[in-house]
Amino acid sequence: MPTDEPGGERDGKRDGEPGAGSGPGDGPGDGLAELRARLSAVEAQEARLAEQLAAGPAARPPRHRVRSFFAALLIVLACVLTPLGALALWARSEISDTDRYLATMAPLAEDPRIKAAVTDRVTAEIMKKLPLDSLLDGLAPDDKPKLGALLGGVGQALEGGLSGFVHTQVERLVDSDAFVTLWTDVNRDAHAAVVQMVTGQGGGAVEVHGNTVVLDLAPVIARVKSKLVDQGIPLASRIPEIHTSYPLVQSDALPEIRTALRVLNLAGFWVPVLAGACALGGVLLAARRRRAVVVASLGMAGGALLLGVGLSVFRAVYLDRLPADVDQAAAQAVYDTLVRYLRSAVRVVVTLGLLVALGAWVIGPGRWARTVRGGWRAGLGGVRRAAGRAGLRLGPVGRFVHRWKAPLGWLAVALTALAFVLWSYPTVLVTLCLALGLLAVLAVLELLDEPGAGRAERAGPVGPSRPVA
Repeated sequence: MPTDEPGGERDGKRDGEPGAGSGPGDGPGDGLAELRARLSAVEAQEARLAEQLAAGPAARPPRHRVRSFFAALLIVLACVLTPLGALALWARSEISDTDRYLATMAPLAEDPRIKAAVTDRVTAEIMKKLPLDSLLDGLAPDDKPKLGALLGGVGQALEGGLSGFVHTQVERLVDSDAFVTLWTDVNRDAHAAVVQMVTGQGGGAVEVHGNTVVLDLAPVIARVKSKLVDQGIPLASRIPEIHTSYPLVQSDALPEIRTALRVLNLAGFWVPVLAGACALGGVLLAARRRRAVVVASLGMAGGALLLGVGLSVFRAVYLDRLPADVDQAAAQAVYDTLVRYLRSAVRVVVTLGLLVALGAWVIGPGRWARTVRGGWRAGLGGVRRAAGRAGLRLGPVGRFVHRWKAPLGWLAVALTALAFVLWSYPTVLVTLCLALGLLAVLAVLELLDEPGAGRAERAGPVGPSRPVA
């Protein structure tokens, strides 16, 4: 017999009767009222958010404005420090790493402009010191006047022929593999002098003469003297030791450049670390961190790009201010060789910044970003379903990847970043290979992910158990 009290009827239906919640007191009307209340709360929240967006930054709490200011300041500092960090790493590597310095200077031994300049300089110095007058030393005293008069008549032709012979021998040496080895040995011995040059002292094979950095070619001349003696010119053995200089860098601003290199060498590793720390701090303080990552990455890439433009501008200014007697072609070769690793660092930073900004954009909420992610998942999902139809069963692996896919993805990102940081001298190719490797790992995680695994685990004992494909 049903009770006349509505509350008792509700209590009875809560105890398991099929019509629970359908009585006149707590029927659909109460549930509808609760739903309307929740909908009103959501609409009010949306209205408040719309008002804040319409009001702009002034409507934000002061704490958020302070955080945004410091986030922007740190990101700007990171962008400014990026080119300085690239310069500091380049200077430190050239000064403290002998192998790096040799790798920088080695291409000059193969450059035809440098070969031609070295050949001309060595030939001119040898001809200045070649004792042609000693040709008369072995003659009888009565014959010397006659032969001297004869040599005076043909002396210019004789000197020209001998100069051509010496030039040929020097050219052969410079074109041989022996010159490459000799050039490497000279620069290996000179590296200590380069360190002294940066600290303000000269000496060794590399010296500072006024506003010029010169390389002593004495070992090359000694080798040519030995070859001339072997070729039947005993006079070459009487040539004294010659220390002739080949200009590597010539500029009125050399003292300022040397001071800047000294400061950059002292800063060394810490400037790029500080740049990275500023970028990380700016991202963590930002209210919209994903957007801050994009801005910081593009800004740092832009700072490196400005450094590359500055190197090109400085090259033109430097070459225009060289004296008229300096070989322009050889000076261009020296400058381009000395800064080639710095330009490589600029390209690496620009590439890395673009890749990080692209990655941050892809994971964003934009329409095109969602389209890219949807195409990625659809394509890999199609491959996974095709493999399933072919008999591939993921089993526990699919369930594990589905549960831990996000942490595994971030772990892959962290390991890729660590590999890039620990790489001695990463290039653009290394950067792209690391990015492609990360992309391959993420693709494997997507292929191994089984979307139905999470639903099956949440379903638990409800319904019959089904095998996971």
